[in-house]
Amino acid sequence: MTTPQHKIGSGFGAASTADDVLRGIDLSGKLAIVTGGYSGLGLETTRALTRAGAQVVVPARRPDTARQAVEGIAGVEVDELDLGDLDSVRRFAERFLDTGRSVEILIDNAAIMATPETRIGPGWEAQFATNHLGHFALVNRLWPAIARGRGRVVAVSSAAHHYSDIRWDDLGFERGYDKWQAYGQAKTANVLFAVHLDALAKDAGVRAFALHPGGIITPLQRYLAKEELVALGWIDEEGNALEPGLKTPAQGAATQVWAATSPQLAGMGGVYCEDCDIAEVVPEGPQALVGVKAYAIDPGQAARLWTLSAELTGVNAF
Repeated sequence: MTTPQHKIGSGFGAASTADDVLRGIDLSGKLAIVTGGYSGLGLETTRALTRAGAQVVVPARRPDTARQAVEGIAGVEVDELDLGDLDSVRRFAERFLDTGRSVEILIDNAAIMATPETRIGPGWEAQFATNHLGHFALVNRLWPAIARGRGRVVAVSSAAHHYSDIRWDDLGFERGYDKWQAYGQAKTANVLFAVHLDALAKDAGVRAFALHPGGIITPLQRYLAKEELVALGWIDEEGNALEPGLKTPAQGAATQVWAATSPQLAGMGGVYCEDCDIAEVVPEGPQALVGVKAYAIDPGQAARLWTLSAELTGVNAF
């Protein structure tokens, strides 16, 4: 099978920052929505996009906290959105669509990671529901505005997609919960979502991308005890970062900003990126967490997940 999953030699890399990849790009008059755009990588993304001239809408589960975080950043507005609540997703989308504005950039950035077993909605596993189904519903409900913007949808996945394919026979971990496999499944779902969205949307001038931002210590790790972070080799006993490959938040935000704005990706889509370039496909079996697994970009799996997600959420714009 031929694949567009090959490096293009962007000239950027793991050390590039969001401002680096935006140099020379004018986003004046463009509107971006960044879920979770008030914390960690999301906040860095919001800052970088506004510095390039974009107007940024930050939907947040805790709007007051978000407003405090983005205070002083020009061109940002905050609204309420809980990705784990499909009624909240619907209400946010309706409010936004009522403004008549177009969306040129939508970055599905918000996520939860390695949480204790939690059930939300009708009993859905929380990581899959929040990280995938919530964003699936959001994009489909906002589709009229996205189509008008003829821009890009960016799904922030992770190298953790290596941990798990979609567990078609036990999607909700009814037979026993593993927080890392659940996170991996959700991150695989993010990639498959971008693959099929791109196939559906490209004729309308909208392209979709997925990506791994890199390893960064951010509030995403809030469910991990200090002892677990030490055991993983990410920090020392004093809380200092140890992993040599860890990025700063500005470096971690670079790949999603690059995917959302780079002219180098014109005419492309449905690919998984890392370190500000398109990633290579890696074979099955244990190896370093680099590249993309073939199961995460399989068009048949992507279509199957789309159909299932539409059934679960009751939303499908296509």
